[in-house]
Amino acid sequence: MERLTAVAETVARILAHGGGQLRLAAPLGLGKPNVLLNALYEAVVADERQSLHVFTALSLLRPKAGSELERRFLQPFVERHFGADYPDLAYAVALRDGTLPARVRVSEFYLQSGALLRNDRAQREYASLNYTHVARDLAGAGINVVVQLVARRVDGGRERLSLASNPDVTQDLLDEMASAGKPRPLVVGVVHPRLPFVANEAEVNADFFDLLLDDPACDHVLFALPREPVSAAEFALGLHASSLVRDGGTLQIGIGALSDAVVHALLLRQRNNEAYRGALEAVGGAGPLAAAVGGLGPFVHGLYGASEMVMDGFMHLAKGGVLKRRVYDDFAIEQALAEGLIGDTLRTGDVERLYAAGALPALIHLPELARLVRCGLLPEGSRIEAEQVLLPDGTAVPCDQREMSARAALGRAMTGRRLRDGRYLRGAFFLGSAEFYRWLASLDGDDFDGLSMTRVSDINQLYGGRETLDALQRRDGRFFNTCMMATALGAAVSDALEDGRVVSGVGGQYNFVAMAHALRDGRSVLMLRASRGSGAAARPSILWNYGHTTIPRHLRDVYVTEYGVADLRGKSDEDCVKAMLAISDARFVDGLAAQAKAAGKLAPEFRVPDEWRRNTSERLAAALAPFARRGLFDAFPFGTDFTPVELQLAGALRWLKQRGAGWGGRLDLLRRALFGGAARAEEAEALARMDLAAPRTAGQRVLRRLVLAGLRR
Repeated sequence: MERLTAVAETVARILAHGGGQLRLAAPLGLGKPNVLLNALYEAVVADERQSLHVFTALSLLRPKAGSELERRFLQPFVERHFGADYPDLAYAVALRDGTLPARVRVSEFYLQSGALLRNDRAQREYASLNYTHVARDLAGAGINVVVQLVARRVDGGRERLSLASNPDVTQDLLDEMASAGKPRPLVVGVVHPRLPFVANEAEVNADFFDLLLDDPACDHVLFALPREPVSAAEFALGLHASSLVRDGGTLQIGIGALSDAVVHALLLRQRNNEAYRGALEAVGGAGPLAAAVGGLGPFVHGLYGASEMVMDGFMHLAKGGVLKRRVYDDFAIEQALAEGLIGDTLRTGDVERLYAAGALPALIHLPELARLVRCGLLPEGSRIEAEQVLLPDGTAVPCDQREMSARAALGRAMTGRRLRDGRYLRGAFFLGSAEFYRWLASLDGDDFDGLSMTRVSDINQLYGGRETLDALQRRDGRFFNTCMMATALGAAVSDALEDGRVVSGVGGQYNFVAMAHALRDGRSVLMLRASRGSGAAARPSILWNYGHTTIPRHLRDVYVTEYGVADLRGKSDEDCVKAMLAISDARFVDGLAAQAKAAGKLAPEFRVPDEWRRNTSERLAAALAPFARRGLFDAFPFGTDFTPVELQLAGALRWLKQRGAGWGGRLDLLRRALFGGAARAEEAEALARMDLAAPRTAGQRVLRRLVLAGLRR
């Protein structure tokens, strides 16, 4: 491994290695070294002899304004949130703006949601891959350079390096290329001083890299996702979904308002169980599936997190005492924990229970001693001498454990000891808020040791040689994912439109749905709002059919909307249709039922029950209103990155955009702008925030009047 201290020198070395044709892989999301990639892009663009093909996913960009009003709102926020000098990825900006040279290609398997929907070039070069197949397929693409951000820490004078946010694909890719006999790519690590250090499987030796760049120019604010508001309907959905989680189980969850709603409901269930049950009852109550596979009580044993993405929700669950079940990479120990024979700390009598269960050997030999020390059952420094295990304090325990007296001696040595190397959370990549990054950086002791970032091939599937242990660790797995639409027969639409245009990507969703079916006690839970849009523009999200499918109907399991839970596993088509109708928006239930009848999937005499006609947003808002007045359902349950004035303006601008979508709304806006009157005292701060307190041109005066109309809506 060679250490470099200048971006320019590193670019020169990469170009020389690529021989004019760079085929470069970079991690998704946070793990990209933006400064190095930008310098490399500029060098390629400046030299017609060079070409660059970037293989990656989720090339994050700061939000870009689509109008003058949006610019006035966004620019101050973006500079405050991301930093005025945050280095947006140059290739991603060029792709977005249509200026990417033909010599530069960008192939992504996951897009920033909706950002490139109308970008023809990005749509053409998108690669539709399951997350677990990325390393395999990139190995065949001739990758010759891998670049990645690296976290570093120095303990007692010893340097430690970590893939930190993104061990997801890099290690798998190198292994795939080696096993296929492909030349090893040039692996370039870029030290980022603000990247939180994660140990365990994410930690690598220095010789993992060919080049390690440590240049202060690569230091910048980490990309932090702004927190989204949660609506009353989303809170209701979160309440229903949370009832499917079993104490002592496993949780996988994504990002966004629906995931925030689930996390908030789980915390309410833990902290204020009476209010939780009352709110759940108010929005329709727990269905039969909650009693069968979930629960409503607080978490005594806690949950284990196994999720491709680690984000803010897991931080809140860990702080709230929900994410606390630890798993161990020893099948016998994990089995004893699953059966309730032992806990994380050993008690008197546990040795007999472990011995009876086969988790302790009849004879302690060197491999078994190493195992007992590794699991924390015996202390470091224990050794075998003259058919005895000698502990560091001088205690001797017989190696032959067939006699009860020998096990009693072992029990005295083990009682009170805590199991080692337990993990409460495993993930493949992390991405979240600035608060989340600070939390990761602050972890120490057991909290630090219990977090592991690892390969996506481990997290997103059961295959790889440890299937039985993985299944045991992931017992009662609940895999929560979001989709855009679903069909009444159980197919899900999550990543693209029916004309083929990609909104985001399949990522790991299919992996987790398939895993839920592979696990004896696992369940896949797909979440979606029952409708989208409002007023005349409202559209159903549960459809009879759609021209694109992400999850096929034969993998149907559980769907959750704000109106309840639909259990489709093993059900007939008719029963699936009825279950989906029951959680549909009342405005569209008759039309959907008619389509099902026309297709012969509902009996001609079927009638929509009156209960389903109560599935309205107005009823949900009224049901949750008493709880909201108690502060239990704040629109930003985990805080907001916006000021109170910015929140007020965001609502105003959102309303203006909706009203401006049609001619009737535009005429109404014109009337309001012309006859709105002078600004009131309480509107002065909002106008100042938009730099419209003292308009200097006719155009600015129009903008000022529009903002006032939005504030007064």
